[in-house]
Amino acid sequence: MTEHTREAMEYDVVIVGAGPAGLSAAIRLKQLDAELNVVVLEKGSEVGAHILSGAVLDPCGLDALIPDWKAKGAPLNVPVKDDNFYMLGEAGQIRIPNWPMPPLMNNHGNYIVSMGNVCRWMAEQAEELGVEIFPGMACSEIVYGDNGEIKGVVAGEFGKNSDGTPGPGYEPGMELHGKYVFLSEGVRGSLAKEVIAKYDLSKGKEPQKFGLGMKEIWEIDPEKHREGSVTHTMGWPLGSNAGGGSFIYHLDNNQVYVGFVVHLNYENPHLYPYMEFQRFKHHPMVAELLKGGKRVAYGARAISEGGYQSMPKMVAPGVALLGCSVGMVNVPRIKGNHNAMLSGKAAAEAAYAAIQDGRASDELTAYETEVRTGAIGTDLKKVRNVKPLWSKRGLLASLTVGGFDMWTNTLGFSLLGTLGHGKSDAEATGEAKNFKPIDYPKPDGKLSFDRLTNVSFAATNHEESQPAHLKLKDPSIPVSVNLPKYGGPSARYCPAGVYEFVKDEKGDDKFVINFQNCVHCKTCDIKDPSQNINWTVPQGGDGPNYPNM
Repeated sequence: MTEHTREAMEYDVVIVGAGPAGLSAAIRLKQLDAELNVVVLEKGSEVGAHILSGAVLDPCGLDALIPDWKAKGAPLNVPVKDDNFYMLGEAGQIRIPNWPMPPLMNNHGNYIVSMGNVCRWMAEQAEELGVEIFPGMACSEIVYGDNGEIKGVVAGEFGKNSDGTPGPGYEPGMELHGKYVFLSEGVRGSLAKEVIAKYDLSKGKEPQKFGLGMKEIWEIDPEKHREGSVTHTMGWPLGSNAGGGSFIYHLDNNQVYVGFVVHLNYENPHLYPYMEFQRFKHHPMVAELLKGGKRVAYGARAISEGGYQSMPKMVAPGVALLGCSVGMVNVPRIKGNHNAMLSGKAAAEAAYAAIQDGRASDELTAYETEVRTGAIGTDLKKVRNVKPLWSKRGLLASLTVGGFDMWTNTLGFSLLGTLGHGKSDAEATGEAKNFKPIDYPKPDGKLSFDRLTNVSFAATNHEESQPAHLKLKDPSIPVSVNLPKYGGPSARYCPAGVYEFVKDEKGDDKFVINFQNCVHCKTCDIKDPSQNINWTVPQGGDGPNYPNM
């Protein structure tokens, strides 16, 4: 940047991402020392706008961070009243009893929440303590110091033309420098991805694994609504095509979160995760619940599923990775927000101690030690073999052998040791010639919907004049490799219809990126078999605007 000079602002700690991890870190830093200068930068138009997680929240993270959260009005208003587990077939279901489940699977004491609203409330708590929070400020670059340490980030760059050159209203953004930088961008964040690669933080670790989570909010018939009810299903419609399952959470106001997760290590490139979700809603049990209701919101995001053995090194000079930037989801529990909060708290305490000692821009090893040996590591270590068993041996093995392993881990040992994951999700994709295409029924517009219609319920928006934030390393790969070899899977694995193959005026195949549709799920960055798509941040404020999700 020669013709544009960026101003710089100095802070003690710069936090990228106003999710549960980043906000927990900010709150804890100010609890420890009110004089610390702490800033949180959020790419969404407001805090919570990019949070897709109608979740069952284990409040242990909040208990540790803000013990009087109830008195302070935290939006945890729907305690879980009952747990239901079903194995689905096409026409029916079998209830799996609760009694053989390991204790960690019990949702007693947990809450059905909108994590968007929880984060909005946490932001209020942070601001009351003096934290500066800037929404609509995407962090597009890392600022490195003279010795290779991470010094800060660039935020708030606006006004580029579609070709990447500065437009007439170009704003170069600002450099925000910190003694320490926390990256809490969520799953597959672009800055965390750069840091992991630059410092080789995944060396010696298993590859990170992912799932694609899609969700709709429904308003249903009050007579069918059971506030506080939690249901999880496995089996149909995925069968042997892919791992995954569903969740149905009854919150208040006659609303239900209906979600579906597809593990991204599926082999058949013809699989269409979004349409598997839509087909799921036609199961008799689900269709009866939703009949007469209406879908009011939709969204999607990737979920980190690698667990304990896939967590990269979390620190490098001047930086710490928090929450889903590391991958702290307990897969069988489908919970990660509590660990995200605990990671933010741990990072804050490590940074505070370092600053008190006069240190800056070094490695916060105390943070990593706490994560791996404390509550987070304990939580994830107990379930570390469920995902690899599911991936390599199927659903039945994950239920039986994985369930047994969780029980023994509860007692402090495992007969299996620590299993590996093997291939990355991209590498797991098979060639199209080896698999049969899957025939999906057409959406009926009542229970199931086409992709573009549903995307309109994500309220996503991107300024069309800006450069596409979805970048191809080699523009020829989609048509020359991915289409003939893998059947063009990007046209199916994206839950927002961003990618399509069309014919040009000569009748030749052409790859089109409709980046305006993007809901920031990052699936393309993960699942593309050629690893040719790089997800980067668009201008701040662009993307989905999830209401109460």
